[in-house]
Amino acid sequence: MRRHRNVKIVATLGPASNDYDTIRALHEAGADVFRLNMSHGDHSEIRVRHEIIRQIEADMGSPIGILADLQGPKLRVGVFENGEEELEEGDTFRLDLDDAPGSKRRVQLPHPEIFQALEPEARLLVNDGKIQLKVKYCAEDHAICDVIVGGTISNRKGVNVPDVELPLAALSEKDRKDLEFVCDLGVDWLALSFVQRPADVEEARGLAKGRAAILSKIEKPTAIKNFDAILAASDGVMVARGDLGVELPVQNVPPIQKQLVRKCRSAAKPVIVATQMLESMIESPMPTRAEVSDVATAIYEGADAIMLSAESAAGSYPIEAVTTMDNVAQEVESDPTYTEIIEASRAAKRTSVADGIVAAAREIAETSDITAICCFTASGNTAILVARERPRVPILALTPSERTARRLCLSWGTICVIADDAKRFKGAVVAAAKAAREEMGATGDDLIVVTAGVPFGVSGTTNILRVAPCDERLIFSTEPE
Repeated sequence: MRRHRNVKIVATLGPASNDYDTIRALHEAGADVFRLNMSHGDHSEIRVRHEIIRQIEADMGSPIGILADLQGPKLRVGVFENGEEELEEGDTFRLDLDDAPGSKRRVQLPHPEIFQALEPEARLLVNDGKIQLKVKYCAEDHAICDVIVGGTISNRKGVNVPDVELPLAALSEKDRKDLEFVCDLGVDWLALSFVQRPADVEEARGLAKGRAAILSKIEKPTAIKNFDAILAASDGVMVARGDLGVELPVQNVPPIQKQLVRKCRSAAKPVIVATQMLESMIESPMPTRAEVSDVATAIYEGADAIMLSAESAAGSYPIEAVTTMDNVAQEVESDPTYTEIIEASRAAKRTSVADGIVAAAREIAETSDITAICCFTASGNTAILVARERPRVPILALTPSERTARRLCLSWGTICVIADDAKRFKGAVVAAAKAAREEMGATGDDLIVVTAGVPFGVSGTTNILRVAPCDERLIFSTEPE
């Protein structure tokens, strides 16, 4: 399905988007990738949603990406004897391993790993930061804290520990079971929560065994600190601004978002900007002006994708939310300032033949009357490198691999086409010309730039570029073998 924008839209499925008609309507409205949130729904529900997406994909004849978002370890306090207590600034409050019901003075924190890592002056944020505690004294089984910001604390509220790197794996036992389940289903991307270090990514990659690409969610200060190494280990990144906004001062999040997006672009790794993008549309058919501006900012930064969470999963207006994102994206990308910003922020380090080929393809497309850049790719690497260049013309990614086409649904500006496996470069050019006519309405007089790697079937060998007509008769009369 041809989109009239380059940025991709990720829509989360849930109770509000749980049937064939709604999910198809979301795809038709603009959703390129569907997110399955493993924090909600059992395996049978996830399986049904996966099957519906694949049925829509078959019915509509275009690849659709599926991203499974693993829950990650959840840090929560225990329960209170009275259900809740009111903590006041200046109070002393104890966290410990005792499973006895809590009181105004103490409550269980059933995570010994936290106590092992805590240091005096470290902060603990409860209930999305509404309550703030500062450690006064800590031992292996408890911590004595001062209440810095008070409020109502109740059963099983979440705890964030922003100031220390926790000795916790990113994958809980539940995550390991979920990972195996969704990989067997055939999802295209795995979103990994609670990433703190590159070893977390490598562990997930070892378990996935190539069945899905690994996308690291950046939601902790330690992930920011270790970002370059995490990025190198990952296939993609999600800027998960919800937890970042809890664990960091909120004013730090916008510049961090810009820095991460730019680094991902330079490294040719797809990047999603997520969380609260159109939050008010959970209950309202219209977004706020601030939300529209937030979505626009991510697009101006050059993010590969923008994501809806509860808006499409549990909101009253899921299709309207996707339509709003699509409309904002089209308007932003038609703004001449958008092109200026994207091109001014192009900062890729070109160190290989493939880098030079795709840069040349983009320059030819922008200085000549070129209809599209067509990449014949088995692994998707060529198309991703072209997408890094953010060209002004569409990117047609032709691949014999259904898996590659689905993964590329997350990549900026990429139109994915399943094509027969090419044996010679002439065949790739003919397939590219045919795809340009079918997908973009090109005529025989139009020109395309074709890139590929020869010999075919060898990943990472992008080494050839040709300008070709969309008329097959001209191709056969002019193209060498």
